[in-house]
Amino acid sequence: MKTRIKEYRAKHNMTQEELAKKVGVRRETIVFLEKGKYNPSLKLAYRIAKVFNVKIEDIFIFDDE
Repeated sequence: MKTRIKEYRAKHNMTQEELAKKVGVRRETIVFLEKGKYNPSLKLAYRIAKVFNVKIEDIFIFDDE
């Protein structure tokens, strides 16, 4: 899965650590999400989208494969 987390963090001038604290995870989780090495739970995806005030689909690109 691809994400636009890094792009949205840059737009909001937010560090990985700040985003992690806002959504209740460790910074490493944000790192893995940004690298596409971790698929978030629906709850986490919702929390991240809510921080940036966008829809989940705006941040996470789901591959059909």
